[in-house]
Amino acid sequence: MIVGIHHIAVGVDDLDKAVTFYTEGLGFELVQQSELDNQPQVDQVIGLKNVKARQAMLKASNAHIEVFEYANPEPKDLRSRPCDYGYPHFALQVDDIQSEYERLQQHGMTFAAEVVHFGEASSAIYGKDPFGNVIELYEIKNADMSQLAR
Repeated sequence: MIVGIHHIAVGVDDLDKAVTFYTEGLGFELVQQSELDNQPQVDQVIGLKNVKARQAMLKASNAHIEVFEYANPEPKDLRSRPCDYGYPHFALQVDDIQSEYERLQQHGMTFAAEVVHFGEASSAIYGKDPFGNVIELYEIKNADMSQLAR
């Protein structure tokens, strides 16, 4: 039985900067941090050999984000556009999207455009964290109408 989503993993090139952004900017709580280096069980779980990485687990009220900074194997930048296959973005539900939009710009987030309002139902905007990962801000204004608006 699947209970729900536990975490989303995000690759970055600077773990310390990522922890600062995700805690101070997005309000996640740092709950665990570790270094992975030549651990056969970790290699087995991930499916890579000789993994060397730094990792942090960050918690919000209903989900976690796991941030990785890999040193080995050497990472490739495979971020995609929002229309591509794979995991092109994750969405954060917010209250007062306009103030979050403005506040997160101060933390280094860049956005595709101004916030888009779908009538009285919802508002949304895609942006990128300081590492280029796509994050959607999504505000539900009227739960009865929000699924019809997008």
